[in-house]
Amino acid sequence: MTTRAVETWTLEPLVKFVKEAGARLVLVMTSAGQVLAQHGFSRAVDVMSAAALGAAIMASTDEMARQLQQPPFAALNHQGERHGIFLAGLATGRGRLVALVVYDLDVSSLGLVQLFFEQLATDLQAASPKDSVPKQVLAADFERQLSDSLNTLFGR
Repeated sequence: MTTRAVETWTLEPLVKFVKEAGARLVLVMTSAGQVLAQHGFSRAVDVMSAAALGAAIMASTDEMARQLQQPPFAALNHQGERHGIFLAGLATGRGRLVALVVYDLDVSSLGLVQLFFEQLATDLQAASPKDSVPKQVLAADFERQLSDSLNTLFGR
Protein backbone atom coordinates (compact mmCIF):
# COMPACT_ATOMS: atom_id res chain seq x y z
CA MET A 1 0.00 0.00 0.00
CA THR A 2 1.19 3.47 -0.82
CA THR A 3 1.47 6.40 1.59
CA ARG A 4 1.77 9.85 0.03
CA ALA A 5 1.71 13.40 1.32
CA VAL A 6 1.10 16.84 -0.14
CA GLU A 7 2.55 18.34 3.05
CA THR A 8 5.82 16.44 3.59
CA TRP A 9 5.90 17.03 7.36
CA THR A 10 2.88 14.70 7.68
CA LEU A 11 4.52 11.71 5.98
CA GLU A 12 6.73 10.23 8.72
CA PRO A 13 4.05 10.41 11.47
CA LEU A 14 1.49 8.88 9.10
CA VAL A 15 3.74 5.98 8.06
CA LYS A 16 4.47 5.22 11.73
CA PHE A 17 0.76 5.36 12.64
CA VAL A 18 -0.31 3.05 9.81
CA LYS A 19 2.29 0.46 10.80
CA GLU A 20 1.54 0.54 14.53
CA ALA A 21 -2.26 0.79 14.36
CA GLY A 22 -2.72 -1.68 11.51
CA ALA A 23 -4.80 0.84 9.57
CA ARG A 24 -6.08 -0.04 6.11
CA LEU A 25 -6.90 3.47 4.83
CA VAL A 26 -6.02 6.86 6.34
CA LEU A 27 -6.60 10.47 5.38
CA VAL A 28 -5.07 13.45 7.16
CA MET A 29 -6.94 16.55 6.07
CA THR A 30 -7.99 20.03 7.06
CA SER A 31 -11.41 20.50 8.60
CA ALA A 32 -12.53 21.73 5.17
CA GLY A 33 -11.57 18.39 3.60
CA GLN A 34 -8.32 19.45 1.90
CA VAL A 35 -6.15 16.31 1.97
CA LEU A 36 -2.61 16.70 3.32
CA ALA A 37 -1.67 12.99 3.30
CA GLN A 38 -3.21 9.60 2.54
CA HIS A 39 -2.48 5.92 2.88
CA GLY A 40 -4.06 3.01 1.04
CA PHE A 41 -6.32 4.77 -1.44
CA SER A 42 -5.79 3.81 -5.07
CA ARG A 43 -8.25 6.14 -6.82
CA ALA A 44 -8.45 9.93 -6.61
CA VAL A 45 -12.25 9.84 -6.63
CA ASP A 46 -12.19 7.70 -3.47
CA VAL A 47 -9.93 10.21 -1.70
CA MET A 48 -12.13 13.14 -2.69
CA SER A 49 -15.31 11.36 -1.58
CA ALA A 50 -13.85 10.19 1.74
CA ALA A 51 -12.42 13.65 2.48
CA ALA A 52 -15.71 15.40 1.70
CA LEU A 53 -17.71 12.94 3.79
CA GLY A 54 -15.24 13.02 6.70
CA ALA A 55 -15.20 16.83 6.77
CA ALA A 56 -19.00 16.94 6.62
CA ILE A 57 -19.35 14.45 9.47
CA MET A 58 -16.92 16.43 11.63
CA ALA A 59 -18.72 19.70 10.85
CA SER A 60 -22.13 18.25 11.67
CA THR A 61 -20.98 16.71 14.96
CA ASP A 62 -19.24 19.96 15.91
CA GLU A 63 -22.54 21.74 15.34
CA MET A 64 -24.42 19.14 17.40
CA ALA A 65 -21.94 19.68 20.24
CA ARG A 66 -22.39 23.45 19.96
CA GLN A 67 -26.16 23.09 20.17
CA LEU A 68 -25.73 20.87 23.23
CA GLN A 69 -23.49 23.60 24.69
CA GLN A 70 -20.51 21.32 25.08
CA PRO A 71 -17.02 21.16 23.57
CA PRO A 72 -16.69 19.34 20.23
CA PHE A 73 -16.71 15.56 20.38
CA ALA A 74 -13.17 14.17 20.56
CA ALA A 75 -13.70 11.28 18.14
CA LEU A 76 -16.31 9.20 16.35
CA ASN A 77 -16.25 5.49 15.71
CA HIS A 78 -18.44 3.27 13.55
CA GLN A 79 -18.05 -0.47 13.26
CA GLY A 80 -19.48 -2.89 10.76
CA GLU A 81 -19.01 -6.63 10.44
CA ARG A 82 -15.50 -6.42 8.98
CA HIS A 83 -14.35 -2.81 9.14
CA GLY A 84 -14.26 0.07 11.57
CA ILE A 85 -14.04 3.80 10.91
CA PHE A 86 -12.40 6.21 13.34
CA LEU A 87 -12.70 9.96 12.77
CA ALA A 88 -11.07 12.52 15.05
CA GLY A 89 -9.73 16.05 15.11
CA LEU A 90 -6.26 17.04 16.28
CA ALA A 91 -4.48 20.33 16.89
CA THR A 92 -1.28 21.24 15.06
CA GLY A 93 0.78 24.34 14.40
CA ARG A 94 -1.11 24.55 11.09
CA GLY A 95 -4.51 24.54 12.79
CA ARG A 96 -7.04 21.81 13.39
CA LEU A 97 -6.68 18.71 11.25
CA VAL A 98 -8.92 15.69 10.88
CA ALA A 99 -7.83 12.06 10.63
CA LEU A 100 -10.10 9.49 9.02
CA VAL A 101 -8.97 5.91 9.66
CA VAL A 102 -10.45 2.70 8.25
CA TYR A 103 -9.28 -0.51 9.89
CA ASP A 104 -10.05 -4.20 9.43
CA LEU A 105 -11.48 -5.75 12.59
CA ASP A 106 -9.52 -8.95 12.03
CA VAL A 107 -6.20 -7.01 11.91
CA SER A 108 -6.72 -4.14 14.34
CA SER A 109 -9.16 -2.82 16.91
CA LEU A 110 -10.65 0.46 18.08
CA GLY A 111 -8.38 0.34 21.13
CA LEU A 112 -5.23 0.04 19.01
CA VAL A 113 -6.34 2.81 16.67
CA GLN A 114 -7.16 5.12 19.60
CA LEU A 115 -3.89 4.33 21.36
CA PHE A 116 -1.74 5.06 18.33
CA PHE A 117 -3.91 8.01 17.26
CA GLU A 118 -2.79 9.84 20.40
CA GLN A 119 0.82 9.32 19.29
CA LEU A 120 -0.04 10.42 15.74
CA ALA A 121 -1.55 13.63 17.11
CA THR A 122 1.58 14.27 19.20
CA ASP A 123 3.89 13.50 16.27
CA LEU A 124 1.96 15.74 13.86
CA GLN A 125 1.93 18.56 16.41
CA ALA A 126 5.71 18.26 16.80
CA ALA A 127 6.35 18.03 13.05
CA SER A 128 4.01 20.80 11.92
CA PRO A 129 5.51 24.10 10.79
CA LYS A 130 4.96 26.63 13.56
CA ASP A 131 5.68 29.84 11.72
CA SER A 132 3.52 29.45 8.66
CA VAL A 133 -0.18 29.55 8.03
CA PRO A 134 -1.78 27.23 5.49
CA LYS A 135 -2.28 28.91 2.16
CA GLN A 136 -5.90 29.84 1.50
CA VAL A 137 -7.41 28.14 -1.54
CA LEU A 138 -8.99 30.69 -3.83
CA ALA A 139 -11.88 29.67 -6.03
CA ALA A 140 -9.88 30.63 -9.14
CA ASP A 141 -7.00 28.34 -8.12
CA PHE A 142 -9.07 25.53 -6.62
CA GLU A 143 -9.17 23.24 -9.65
CA ARG A 144 -5.44 23.59 -10.36
CA GLN A 145 -4.50 23.11 -6.69
CA LEU A 146 -6.80 20.10 -6.38
CA SER A 147 -5.28 18.59 -9.51
CA ASP A 148 -1.73 19.25 -8.23
CA SER A 149 -2.55 17.70 -4.84
CA LEU A 150 -4.13 14.61 -6.40
CA ASN A 151 -1.14 14.19 -8.72
CA THR A 152 1.16 14.32 -5.69
CA LEU A 153 -0.97 11.89 -3.71
CA PHE A 154 -1.06 9.38 -6.55
CA GLY A 155 2.42 9.85 -7.98
CA ARG A 156 1.36 11.19 -11.35
